[in-house]
Amino acid sequence: MTPGGTLFVAGLNHRTAPVKVREQLALEEEKIREILLDLTGRGLLDEVMIVSTCNRIEVYGVAAVPGEARTAAFGRLGSHRGLHWRELEPLVYTVTGDEAALHAFRVAASLDSMILGEPQILGQVKDAFALAQSAGTAGPVLHALMNQAFSAAKRVRSETEVGRLAVSVSYAAVELARKIFDGLEGRAVLLVGAGEMSELAARHLVDHGALPLYVANRTWSRAQDLARGLGGIAVPFEHLEATLALVDIVITSTAAPEPIVTVPQARAALQARRGRPLFFIDIAVPRNVEPAVNDLENAFCYDIDDLRSVVEANLKERQREALRAQALLEGEVVKFAGRLQQLEVVPTIVSLREKLEAIRRAELERALGRLPGAGEETRRVMETLSQAIVNKVLHAPMVKLKDSSRAGHGRRWTEMISELFGLRGPGRPDSRE
Repeated sequence: MTPGGTLFVAGLNHRTAPVKVREQLALEEEKIREILLDLTGRGLLDEVMIVSTCNRIEVYGVAAVPGEARTAAFGRLGSHRGLHWRELEPLVYTVTGDEAALHAFRVAASLDSMILGEPQILGQVKDAFALAQSAGTAGPVLHALMNQAFSAAKRVRSETEVGRLAVSVSYAAVELARKIFDGLEGRAVLLVGAGEMSELAARHLVDHGALPLYVANRTWSRAQDLARGLGGIAVPFEHLEATLALVDIVITSTAAPEPIVTVPQARAALQARRGRPLFFIDIAVPRNVEPAVNDLENAFCYDIDDLRSVVEANLKERQREALRAQALLEGEVVKFAGRLQQLEVVPTIVSLREKLEAIRRAELERALGRLPGAGEETRRVMETLSQAIVNKVLHAPMVKLKDSSRAGHGRRWTEMISELFGLRGPGRPDSRE
């Protein structure tokens, strides 16, 4: 239990719901803000945030009755696209308490993503939390949860290899190129053909500092369009052989039935390069580069099967690293449970201090009213004296509350201190005072 109810996560993702449902629930930011304010405004949730991406729609909340809160939240989400809760209910998972915290940590650390270790989800969770903060629907529990989730995700990134191994064909090609050239800054690239994977690999290379980028395609207008989109230079297809000597990395992805880069062409390019290595990324089927090119000195040629084997090996390694990350996150859940226990007593501590401070100010003013001739020094001494008395009175109950919270008995002591000092409910002063 949290100070205001139960922490829960309810949602659907790429494993539980088809894309046609997920895309209907994905709403723009202002609609989500409207739903957040409606849910808290109607008293259905004490705190709430909504993570909405192409692969998941999740409600993170604190509520007295999580089941009712979940139904209301997804009812509102579905109403914008004509989806009823009865249709969504079989697709929605719900976890509470420690399981909810662990789920939040796994999502932020990308252990629950379609592509294990992908980095985008952390930014998406941060955006969702920022929206809830700006809407005023994120309270102390969600603040504690998200701060720890972001910290835990950072630990997973720095202490494991979950996110450091390429698990897409295009990015695997980039990682291999980085190893061959010990960095990609200033490495020239030639893109031959216009396949989707080869274009993506070219974009990754440019993002890592490779330049200039040349584009060759049998259709000249397509070469020009692609070069313009990538910030590169279009070259006529018949100049392909001459261009090989100018670049460090060649990405091929044409539909040619026979190789377009032969051993003699590659040998001539390597001779012109005076021993500098030439890296071929052949993503075409059938292959665009003769396999024997790989036998030439300083030539490195990887085809689609080579790249896929790298991806599969990296996926297995990521999964092994994910087990280490999971153990790390389970430790973070224990820490978070301790933070929640401390949060449980904070309202009572704040309320007790506020009540004693109000009494102190009232009595100080009453005393000073009886001393009309009191100077500034007298007032300062009495102010300091009264503050010291309040602090000494507060010390014992505050220590007891914090100790009892760590021992798991916070609720019993908050109720007792609230009763002793006349506080109505944990952390709320009696209105009669």
